[in-house]
Order: sequence, then structure tokens, then C-alpha cells
Amino acid sequence: MPVRFRQYSGEKGFSPDFVRVCDFLRRINEEHACSLTFPWGRWEWMFSLERFLETEHLSHIGVWEDGETIVALVTYESVTGEAYFCLDPGYEALKRELLNYAMTALQKEGHFRALIPDSDTHFQKIAVQNGFLPTQNYEPLAVLPLDEPLFSAPLPEGFSLISLEEEYDLKKCNRVLHRGFNHEGDAPEDEETLKARALELGGPHVELSLKIAVKAPNGDFAAYCGMWHQTGDCFALVEPVATDPTYRRMGLGKAAVLEACRRCAMRGAKGAYVGSSQQFYYNIGFRPLPRETWWEKK
Repeated sequence: MPVRFRQYSGEKGFSPDFVRVCDFLRRINEEHACSLTFPWGRWEWMFSLERFLETEHLSHIGVWEDGETIVALVTYESVTGEAYFCLDPGYEALKRELLNYAMTALQKEGHFRALIPDSDTHFQKIAVQNGFLPTQNYEPLAVLPLDEPLFSAPLPEGFSLISLEEEYDLKKCNRVLHRGFNHEGDAPEDEETLKARALELGGPHVELSLKIAVKAPNGDFAAYCGMWHQTGDCFALVEPVATDPTYRRMGLGKAAVLEACRRCAMRGAKGAYVGSSQQFYYNIGFRPLPRETWWEKK
């Protein structure tokens, strides 16, 4: 049976088609890291951040199926004008078709760029034949091996590690994420903002026991680490990590990340991945992996 193309359903939220794609992304990374720049956790995080997502273009996402099985995906993350490629290793011959589709369906006001692994010389050749050149822009990736002893990260006196399963306080989460990403002013607590924050923490595969906060002596959440992992998966995804500026340079972010990683290791994960090259992660023990570069038309 030939591989067939179809468009994503275009339905907002955690629809049946969302779940099918999520299962595909989980499957191709289940045993071997095939598409770790865009794993299932990033797909779910994309839909969880609906306020930043161009939902009107969801039907432009491309899906390829062999029978009833999804074998390839071309998607954007929050805005069109760029493309990420996720491919079952047995369907390498689809790369040219994926790029041709992406150039047409995902361009934005004449602008388009494609993310291609530096290690994939075959895909690079296809890009060159289509008039693309690599740019100075790239997406880094790093891994923390979880089959090795993890660093210890003691907390200052009065601070403690808790999961959102133990204390789910939406306003505290909103505050640490607002301040931790350097937004000015107090964190807004209007109904719309808190509803959007609840969506971020309420995806279908979210496990609150893996969302770790550092609680300050006054009860505030001083730092936070989100983690995406399903029991049995070999890999976990770190996203997002934030520390309130008031509490920085105290080792709190490190402690939150390591605790989340430790919990994933206990569930069978062999590695925790993060889309970053920040020294913060390297100091914890993360190691750089081959990056992916953004390619654009001449």
C-alpha cells in the first residue's frame, strides 16, 4: 500500500488527531533518538501554549500515513514560516516530498526556513538542490545521561522540593513562570491568564508528579522545572525551566531539574533532553549533541 498524504485535522486543542500524532512522535523515539528536536513533549507543549499558537493554520501541518500508521510529519511550532520534519527511519525516501510540501504550505509572507540536522547529509543535499543554504541560526540539543550517577544539588536552609502533585497552586506557578522569564511587573492574575496557565499544566499526558518546584521559606515557588515523560519511555524532555530573579544564583534551578530527572530515571528513562546550549545545563551534567541548522532559500 503506498504512503498517503493528508492534512492535519486543523482542530484546536487535544483532538483525536493530536493524540495520533503524539503517539507517532513517541513511537519513533521509543528506542532510538530519531527526532529529538521535536519529540512528543514538544508537540504537546506547543498545543498547551495555545495563546502563542497560530491555530488558524493547523490544517497546513502535513501528515503521511502508511495504511493507518503515521510515518512522517511536517509541522511548525508556534508560527508558520518555518518547518520541522519528523520521520520514521524506514521512510527516508519521503524527505524530498516533505520539503516540497513545507515550502508551499508553511511559508509566511514569502518567508520560509527549514530545520535540518547537521548529521543528515542526505537531507542537506536535497535542500541544496532546492536552492537552500544553511544559515548561522540553529537549534541546539543536549542530553543528561540518566544511567549514570546524577550530581547532588543541596538546597539552602528553609527551601524544599515539591511536585505539583503535592501542591498545585496555579497562582504560584503563574508567578514563577512570569517572573522567571523576565517579564516586567507583577504576574497578572486575571481569569484569562490563569486559564491559559492551567492549559499549560493540563495536557493529556502531563504528570504533575514530574513538575517540580522549589518552595521558598515564605511559601512562594522560587524555581520550577517542567518535565515530559511517559512510563516506559527511554527519553524525557525538560521544558520549561524558570527561576524567580529574586532567588537566582542559589542553585535552585539546578535542584529542580535534577529532581525531575531523578524521577524520570526511576521510571526507566535513560536520558533527559533539553533544547538548549546554556552553560547552566552543562554545569549540571548535560552534554551537547549534534545540532540542527535553519536553512533558507538563496
